[in-house]
Amino acid sequence: MQRVFGELNPPERLLMGPGPSNVDARILRAMATPVIGHLDPAFLAIMDETMGWLRQVYQTTNHHTVPISATGSAGVETMMVNLLEPGDDVVVGIIGYFGQRMADVASRTGANVRVIEAPYGEAIPPERFEEELRRKPAKLVALVHAETSTGVEQEIAPVAEIAHRYGALIAIDCVTSLGGMPVKIDEWDVDAAASCSQKCLGAPPGLSPVTFSPRAMEVVTSRKTKCQSWYLDLNLLFAYWGDGKANTRVFHHTGPITMIYAMREALRIALEEGLEARFARHRKAHEAFVAGLEAMGLTLFARGKQLPMLNVINIPEGIDDLAVRRRLLEQNIEISGGFGPLAGKAWRVGLMGVNANPAPVLTLLGALEAALAEQGYRCERGAAVAAAREVYKR
Repeated sequence: MQRVFGELNPPERLLMGPGPSNVDARILRAMATPVIGHLDPAFLAIMDETMGWLRQVYQTTNHHTVPISATGSAGVETMMVNLLEPGDDVVVGIIGYFGQRMADVASRTGANVRVIEAPYGEAIPPERFEEELRRKPAKLVALVHAETSTGVEQEIAPVAEIAHRYGALIAIDCVTSLGGMPVKIDEWDVDAAASCSQKCLGAPPGLSPVTFSPRAMEVVTSRKTKCQSWYLDLNLLFAYWGDGKANTRVFHHTGPITMIYAMREALRIALEEGLEARFARHRKAHEAFVAGLEAMGLTLFARGKQLPMLNVINIPEGIDDLAVRRRLLEQNIEISGGFGPLAGKAWRVGLMGVNANPAPVLTLLGALEAALAEQGYRCERGAAVAAAREVYKR
């Protein structure tokens, strides 16, 4: 007798956490197109097109700009294992959980890691990097542009100028920021950056877009030791993606065909919308959401410059974090809790990609207001949605 197995039937959620965000229907359609070989001339052309569009979103002319076949964490690791060798000095800026992770990844390369920290909720003043590099030079300065654990933006351009003045490269984690706010690789003079596919770009998780400047690639190609990772070794990867010189491709790994289709379509959507218009849409969603929070008497955790796409909300005294999130999930709305010292004290809400629009923002505000009221929290019913609507009318 033939056994019957149930079909996959995941629930439909409104994904308003820090990622993944909901996927645009156009991207899902692109993923349903035929799979072809990873060395098929047609697929190599798609790879080249994807690289070109990714450069535009990163606002760079760097040839070495590709989606790594792994999630965003692998992109950060790609920067570290290619730019650092045992005994190198690296200065890592830490303004939250993901800065700590950068330091951990750097330490695994055998590099000497020195950290500059700011209290959670704040950014690091650029002059602190100058003080540290004046005290002792380093090969690399690494920091998070958009800290997902706290909702704080770290200024990049002045840190890059300082790093280069003291002979260091600069690498940034822009996992949360790319596609939702300006990431100006060339204008800021950034040497390496890594992001992800599933946040503001709005594709499914699975790829990590990276970019490396010519200055960074000189370091990569002149290493004294082999890269600590075979899979993430840029010298090998660009034999497959193309080094911009010879028109030949060499097998390295089987590219994730369908995910490259997804990335290509996500980039096409972003460029058709226009980067400035896309950034403005994310900013407007943030302003509307914050107006709704304020109408409920809620506040944001960040004391530094607030990110538009990632909002960390202080949980009011007496409110049960998990109970609120469970209540929202019963309505098929997902938000996330805090990391580390913010566990149980904050909610993290993402307004990313297709979710940085009026309907998702208003839906979440209405549901959050009701969930709080069920726990006895006092606020004017309907005020949050009304306040957000007013912002969208402007």
